[in-house]
Amino acid sequence: MLAVAVWGFRVGGWPWPRAYDFAGWGAWAAGAGFIVALAGLVVWLRRRRSRVRAVLFGLILSLPVAGLGTAFEIAACTTPPINDISTDTEDPPVFWFTATPSDYPAQNAKPQRAAYPEVRPLKLPLSDDEAFGLALSLVEDRGWNVLSADPAESQIEAIARSRLFGFEDEVAIRVTETDSGTRVDMRSRLGQIDRGANARRIKAFLTDLETRAPN
Repeated sequence: MLAVAVWGFRVGGWPWPRAYDFAGWGAWAAGAGFIVALAGLVVWLRRRRSRVRAVLFGLILSLPVAGLGTAFEIAACTTPPINDISTDTEDPPVFWFTATPSDYPAQNAKPQRAAYPEVRPLKLPLSDDEAFGLALSLVEDRGWNVLSADPAESQIEAIARSRLFGFEDEVAIRVTETDSGTRVDMRSRLGQIDRGANARRIKAFLTDLETRAPN
């Protein structure tokens, strides 16, 4: 069911709510299958009368999907219901070239700072041209679809696809010259609620960018 949901969204033209619902049913079915297989394993250990191969196959087949569904729901309960994250909540990068250009929602700032205090701008001891080139190179290495990369504007806009469903997530990276080098800000948004995906993307990107920067 999970595979069908992914296929339906990527190839079959399903709207994302339908694909999500179908994947959710698959996760519930996998959870039920895991419980049944686990009960069968207990019976086998006690009586050695059930078919252990079938029991183990049930556990192996159901556990990854059930675990994915559980992790998904835990993330939904432990992260704020926002879908737009920025390292600069006072003067965030603006999307200009995406399908739906818009400003960062001001009401996101407070819950974002409470949930993701580690999402901060990156300061690099590089010129703005060097930092811009390094950021663009990292965007391309990640396979993101570049919508705009204008050194004069010092901003990159791109589309990053999620691994499983291939959802199109919008990313903006801005490079600003400072007295000691440059400051890199990043904004990421997707869907309606992100379950922490935007914050993880920003942290991972800026961490890799800092690692690549020469000392």
